Amino acid sequence: MNLKQFLNEEQDPKAVEKLLERINSLLTSQEFVEYIAVQKKPALNMSPDCIALTNRRIIFCRPKNFGFSMDFQDYSWVDVADCHIKEGILGSTFIVRTVSNFSNMMDYLPKSQARKLYQFAQEIEEQMRGVRREKDLELRRASAGGRVTVNNTTPIIAHPLQTQPPKPQLMEAGDPFAVLQKLKGLVENGIISPEEFETKKNEILSRV
Repeated sequence: MNLKQFLNEEQDPKAVEKLLERINSLLTSQEFVEYIAVQKKPALNMSPDCIALTNRRIIFCRPKNFGFSMDFQDYSWVDVADCHIKEGILGSTFIVRTVSNFSNMMDYLPKSQARKLYQFAQEIEEQMRGVRREKDLELRRASAGGRVTVNNTTPIIAHPLQTQPPKPQLMEAGDPFAVLQKLKGLVENGIISPEEFETKKNEILSRV
């Protein structure tokens, strides 16, 4: 792995080299480091904390026991909800929030490095939002039995009473024989059944 590619924003070469030695054993198949930011506290710090961004996750790296061991906390990109930076006088703070609302942060990062972290994270976040949307849509489709949904939430289910067009209400006032002619036309067009025609006809004739 080329060390120089991780020293573009004046990262501490020794810290980056030490981190790469440790982190290589953590990388999965087809995973590679994209960027490394190194903490720079005002006081002398021989083993600064670091953040490594890979194509699959964010890794917070915090040396322990004077640098002889290291604590790793990693977050898969698909689980990252958003990333923020806060710039102060003595550097920037990089903050990660997961979809489960868990947060992690690292302070005293050089501003140029924090901005690079943020820029890279924003590009990945946008991709991961699309992945999560697709995953959520698939889950909703599965739970809805494959039915089409409105706004991805409400299944479209045809009401059984709406499968036939509503039958027109007949005005029975006026000439009863004219009404009978209209009824006959409705029967011939299949809008009402012969039984309904007979019922209506008998009602009309009983009033004549």
